[in-house]
Amino acid sequence: MSKISIRFFDDQEVRAVWDDEASKWWFSVVDVVGVLSQSVDARNYWYVLKSRLKKVGSEVLTNCKGFKLIAPDGKYRMTDCLANDGVIALAKEFPGKKANRFIEWFTYSDDTIDGKSKSKAYALFDSSLLDEIEVGTAKGLQQIHGYLFGGLYDFAGQIRTLNIAKGGFQFAMAQYLTDALRTVERMPEGSFDEIIDKYVEMNVAHPFMEGNGRSTRIWFDLILKKNLKLCVDWSKVGKKEYLDAMVRSASDRIAIKALLKPALTNKINDREVFMKGVDYSYYYEQNRDITGGSEV
Repeated sequence: MSKISIRFFDDQEVRAVWDDEASKWWFSVVDVVGVLSQSVDARNYWYVLKSRLKKVGSEVLTNCKGFKLIAPDGKYRMTDCLANDGVIALAKEFPGKKANRFIEWFTYSDDTIDGKSKSKAYALFDSSLLDEIEVGTAKGLQQIHGYLFGGLYDFAGQIRTLNIAKGGFQFAMAQYLTDALRTVERMPEGSFDEIIDKYVEMNVAHPFMEGNGRSTRIWFDLILKKNLKLCVDWSKVGKKEYLDAMVRSASDRIAIKALLKPALTNKINDREVFMKGVDYSYYYEQNRDITGGSEV
């Protein structure tokens, strides 16, 4: 199966598919049009625009290629797609500040720390590292963090020595962090409830200056896979609902358990589930007011 990815611009999906032969990503034209036009019927909008571009002999259409992408009904359907240059050319058909902002986002998003780290996260699926990571331990989490952010942060994989807080909530004090991590390691993993409790406590510990949420969600899924032969299909977990539930989880875990349990799947070796998990994990951290590494 091809690598499937979802990018998010202003909380709207832009689906993408990896072309092994050409070694590049192709992006759904309908999704790009939907983002830029704000039309309630992006598919029809593209149909009309496509006719106009055809009349003027636009190169946008010349560079279009069809790929099968999953549709809202869950079926794979042939979809018009464009590579990077084509997406930028199409965006220029929509004059205005939003189109300019989209072009800037599309052009530079993969060059950011998040973009580079996300590419590393994609590569984990085909990497032997997944089989070498210590499951459920602080060392295992450090291995994940070091892989995702190595070469991007000088503290990649290193336990923080400074205190951090978010929204008035103080994460584990640096001087007690080593003991806190040992306590988390000893927590049981025999049931979904126990694994959630362990996940929440690791989030409360927040061992890194930055990149905690993205690393810990992978760590959490590895525990689920090892003990329950399940993982979370993160594409079924809304951003706002997840962030709200995690904020509450330090004192009340009912919401996060109720949110994640229906999203469990036994497709633990499915490439698309993994890729979507990466997409949504990084999406949760977009446009958040993060100070001192205090992401969820």
